[in-house]
Amino acid sequence: MEQNHLSVTGRIFDIQRFSTHDGPGVRTIVFLKGCPLRCRWCCNPESQSYEIQQMRQKGVMKTVGRDVTVGEVLEEVLRDRPYYRRSGGGLTLSGGESLWQPDFAVALLAAAHENGINTALETTGFAEPQVIERFLPHVDLFLMDIKHMDSRKHEEFTTRPNEKILQNARLIAQKAKKLIIRVPVIPGFNDSEEEIRAIATFAASLPNVDEIHLLPYHRMGRDKYDGLDRPYLMGEVPPPTPAQMERLLEVCRKQGLTTHLGG
Repeated sequence: MEQNHLSVTGRIFDIQRFSTHDGPGVRTIVFLKGCPLRCRWCCNPESQSYEIQQMRQKGVMKTVGRDVTVGEVLEEVLRDRPYYRRSGGGLTLSGGESLWQPDFAVALLAAAHENGINTALETTGFAEPQVIERFLPHVDLFLMDIKHMDSRKHEEFTTRPNEKILQNARLIAQKAKKLIIRVPVIPGFNDSEEEIRAIATFAASLPNVDEIHLLPYHRMGRDKYDGLDRPYLMGEVPPPTPAQMERLLEVCRKQGLTTHLGG
């Protein structure tokens, strides 16, 4: 990659090494700042604003967010190249929403490819189609959330309607190397068999898509809301039970999809 591309700047809030989630093998996950959605259950509320913030953790204030170049991030990613080679792992971009920092994200993904690193992108899919097109050549695996098929309810719980997301899911399915649909299973939002069946039916209708991951709701990010002086809108909603998750997985299997229960 040309040197000027390595100098492209983006804003991140974390880099997590040696992850075995969010793509195959051992992975380095880079978390980008900024997201157009405000999902009630978001476990990374510090990712939502693009602004650099102060967040209290265990009584200590910390700065959340820093500006980095592609070259700086790539240097850290390449440190674990031997582990990627042995495990089939690589780089995953998460957030936040990487589609909202396209110049930086695309440059980083392209740089990873030039160094023989597998790439994955976790995404809400909420962006203009021409932005999606920029990412397609540089992503080996899209991990895309489909949260609900009803646009009104989707907007109620995430602040955005879903038409653009569903449109982009069709685009990615047609053109991407690989797409896996993921569903955060949220009590009171989309945890009924009917709602999951509707999502699974949509996923099964997409070309080249045969896998769906269900991600059960958890409250592990709740303390972050306190640290940002924000209310946690999910209240005391309990996570779905293992038995309920198994029923929902079976709903997806009946649509002919390979299923996986995420953490």
